[in-house]
Amino acid sequence: MYLVQTVSAGFYGCYRALSRHQAEQTPMDASSRTLVICRAIRRAILEQALAPGDKLPEDTLGERFGVSRTIARHALGQLASEGLVELRRNRIAIVATPSFEEARDEFNIRRELERLVVHALCGNLNPDQVEALKAHVREEEKARGGPEANSIRLATEFHVMLADMTGKPTLTRFVREIAYRSSLSLATFGRPHSSECAVSEHRAIIDALVSDDADAAARLMAHHLDEVASRAFLKTPAARVSLMDVLGPYAEAERVAAPGRKARRADEQTDRSSPGG
Repeated sequence: MYLVQTVSAGFYGCYRALSRHQAEQTPMDASSRTLVICRAIRRAILEQALAPGDKLPEDTLGERFGVSRTIARHALGQLASEGLVELRRNRIAIVATPSFEEARDEFNIRRELERLVVHALCGNLNPDQVEALKAHVREEEKARGGPEANSIRLATEFHVMLADMTGKPTLTRFVREIAYRSSLSLATFGRPHSSECAVSEHRAIIDALVSDDADAAARLMAHHLDEVASRAFLKTPAARVSLMDVLGPYAEAERVAAPGRKARRADEQTDRSSPGG
């Protein structure tokens, strides 16, 4: 264990020095690194690796992601604007802890937002989108019996996929933000995730959308979210590990994914700059 930590510390020490140098070069670099931290923390919250009330020290984030405390602070500010982080005095940040009333209100709002989603999608899904949704549900099914974090993440991503397919950026952003907030509510009050219920209910929603039955789709979505909300009651929190250990896999995942994202951005810029693009 000590060897792993030592190697990890050495790797991230080198990565931190390079990252800080690069981050100081252009505003775009700093912005990109802020997004990296936000993505990683969102996913850690979604998978309940980070729990409500967990502290998020700027210096620890800076060390784990190889950035300055200023960039870490900007990321925390962004997450606070999304309701995922609470900023307190003396620059102390913690994962937000929703009250029971807030959790109930969020599910009520989410129900209305996702009603708009299914009404926008009914009869408008193309074959590729339908197949993408079905493939996602197959991934949910494969995740049964595995780590609960995977099932929770896949279940939430299904709803974000639906919103994204509407082609309505504002609606997608609202659904994404409240879906992540809902994961905090479930981490605070919920009992274990039911992947079996999620898979069957998601399949039924897809069938209703394909059948162009908006009323049935809205009814099924409302029932599905009500079932998720009904699985809420106080539970004893699990023992916590250090923030560095929690965020390690997420920082590494962002580092590995960075070249692919950069290549995609380069391709998009080439397409836009080519004649007729």
